[in-house]
Amino acid sequence: MLRWRLLLGVVFGVALAAWLWVDHNHSGSIPGVWLVPLLIVLVVLAAGETITLLTSENLRPSAIVVYAGSLTIALSPWLAILWPHVTLGPLGWPLLAVGLSFLVAVAHAVIYYQRETHAATRLALTTLSLLFIGLLLCFVVQLRLIDKGQLGVLPLVSLVIVVKMSDIGAYTVGRLIGKHKLAPSLSPGKTIEGLAGGVAFACLAAAMVWMTLDAGCVGALENSGASLMAWLLFAPLVTLAGIVGDLAESMLKRDAGQKDSSTWMPGFGGVLDLLDSILFSAPVAYVFWASGLLP
Repeated sequence: MLRWRLLLGVVFGVALAAWLWVDHNHSGSIPGVWLVPLLIVLVVLAAGETITLLTSENLRPSAIVVYAGSLTIALSPWLAILWPHVTLGPLGWPLLAVGLSFLVAVAHAVIYYQRETHAATRLALTTLSLLFIGLLLCFVVQLRLIDKGQLGVLPLVSLVIVVKMSDIGAYTVGRLIGKHKLAPSLSPGKTIEGLAGGVAFACLAAAMVWMTLDAGCVGALENSGASLMAWLLFAPLVTLAGIVGDLAESMLKRDAGQKDSSTWMPGFGGVLDLLDSILFSAPVAYVFWASGLLP
């Protein structure tokens, strides 16, 4: 199983790197356009897994609202580029998409209201799904579109590198010397030592990104204005947010009585198992890039 996991990890990593390279160099006037098909697939798969995890007995999120709303929210950042004359700002369109999606969710609950269906709880589950998938993925998209794409894929790549390096560090150190459980009721395999290893590996990855920028290896950013300290602050905060995301998904799986969010990728689980830490880290990463602390 470990060999299969490593093989899939390499395949996914190479495929993602190639996709990001194409998007960085061939997006033209609409940055991130090559990522749209991938985003749609991820939203559909992740929304389906979320609906499955949140379904119990007679309680189930509204599937049509979750799918449609999550897609609308995740794709909304591109509207600021397609309609620049509508001055809602980079976060205005996503906020509008969240508000309209919630309005549709409430209308759906009202129209199909029946006392025995626990409408309020179902509405809460639907709203949670919209925020979990649509809103958090929206911040991933924002990292690609920040400054109208002038930074290219750098903000998004930095997030993926730091998060995945922290995952590798947490897994490796936890397996080697982990003794003190971090959250035994949710994820017995996670340890405090593993968390420390994850932070260390994330800081190493952030330092490598900073050195690459400082050396002028990224053509658009010959003079990186960010100090090493900013990157070393970025790394642990992103790592901690990723841990929260991982534990949040573990909570959903525990409640649903499932080990993985899906079984279609042996050794990895489902899409949520791959994305959970990135989803929760994205808003933190966006704050750093949007505020000018990075690059």
